Amino acid sequence: METVLYRFNPWWTSDFSMPGMIERIGVFRDFRELIKTRQIIFLTGLRWIGKTTLMKMTIAHMINKQGVDPKKILYVSLDDYLLGKNSILEIIEEFRKIHRLRYNEHVYLFLDEIAYKQDFDIQLKNLYDQQHVKIFASSSSASLLKNRKAFLTGRHRVFELNPLDFREYLLFKGIGIIQQDSHLTAGLFEDFLKAGGIPEFVVHNETMYLQDLVDDILVKDIAAVYGIRDIRLLKDYFLLLMERSGKVISINKIASILKISPDTAKRYLELFADTYLIYLVSRYGKINERILAPKKIYAADTGIRTLFCGFKDKGSLFENYIYLQLRKYNPEYIYREGIEIDFFIGNKTLIEVKYHPEVLEARQQSLFDTFIAKEKIIIRSHEDLERWMAG
Repeated sequence: METVLYRFNPWWTSDFSMPGMIERIGVFRDFRELIKTRQIIFLTGLRWIGKTTLMKMTIAHMINKQGVDPKKILYVSLDDYLLGKNSILEIIEEFRKIHRLRYNEHVYLFLDEIAYKQDFDIQLKNLYDQQHVKIFASSSSASLLKNRKAFLTGRHRVFELNPLDFREYLLFKGIGIIQQDSHLTAGLFEDFLKAGGIPEFVVHNETMYLQDLVDDILVKDIAAVYGIRDIRLLKDYFLLLMERSGKVISINKIASILKISPDTAKRYLELFADTYLIYLVSRYGKINERILAPKKIYAADTGIRTLFCGFKDKGSLFENYIYLQLRKYNPEYIYREGIEIDFFIGNKTLIEVKYHPEVLEARQQSLFDTFIAKEKIIIRSHEDLERWMAG
């Protein structure tokens, strides 16, 4: 095990930096602030969204900017085959043994793909309660975390890493826009809607990368974990969801199309959501309405949706992007007598998304005007969104 741990932690034997890595400034700033907290930090999000990179950038910052002793920092990817027989506690024990660290010495643990270890919740609780540790743990499965957090109540926080936004996309592409060239922004934004915000794809633009990403999630995170044999069914279901992105979905209709039971359709839908491939939005209303009313669906990334459906219906892609930026506010959609308004946030802000020349039709305009809200906005461009979020 010692050899494996040295391979994962090059900073134990030499200087460590990450030259050439592009920093997501806002994300990195928020994440590194969590170093100061006592709680276990669960870093979640779509596969290949940059969770490992964020962990290693944080390690480089701790060593080079904060002066933390490199030998008190452990990074390990728990999906490594060579560590398959070792528990988390055994790995930490070996780490302390290698560097002769006492149990009362404070150490920093970066545990990638935590859900690969059985009983990880109990082991993390033991570490948290009995040793002087700061723990960062990553997972690409929300359901595995939800099912295991009872032991960690009051001991953890979740930090979800999202795809790049438009400004980050420009940064990763190496594109700067000066004021006199602002006329280029609209075209670049449409390029962004088409490409999406998966960092590696944005940099290298290899179409198979996105296909491999989705296949990996369907096969490794869903089929293998939950014992689903019909991979073709999963892929057909996911394609249906991409075609319906931005729309309210009917479980019964999907079940009928795919010739499966409504219970199976509901279960698979939840698995797609738990692996961050899609997001589900509830209808605004009383508790029973939020639970029972059909959900509205959005793709996790506009590039993934484009891959499956082509670059069409820019208005729907734009709405998808706006939703991704509003997720942290827990938006719900409004539905009254067959008319829908896109988002309602915190019983306060009503938002309708209309890309460029699109307008509200008469009945929708009437609902928008008469619905009780402290603030009402129509978002027609990414600049509209930025102004609202800044204000």
